[in-house]
Amino acid sequence: MFAYGLLAPPAHAALALGVGALLRLSPGDAGLLMVLAASASYIAVPAVLREAIPEAQPSVYFGMALGITFPMNILVGIPVYMETARRVLGGG
Repeated sequence: MFAYGLLAPPAHAALALGVGALLRLSPGDAGLLMVLAASASYIAVPAVLREAIPEAQPSVYFGMALGITFPMNILVGIPVYMETARRVLGGG
């Protein structure tokens, strides 16, 4: 689960970069799409798990989302996603 908490956000961001390139988004817009895609795991998952798997332990999925994924995205992810979008899609 720890590996998923660290590897899923960049994987989702990479998919979003591909979508941004297909849609010919600007680097800023594609970067924002990447940030949103990478953030989906800690924004949506707790609510979905609570409804879909009531027996799941909230301490595990909230801990993963807020203790691992969120700090990784804030400290490393967002700057990397924005720079990647700029380099791949141009604009500086």
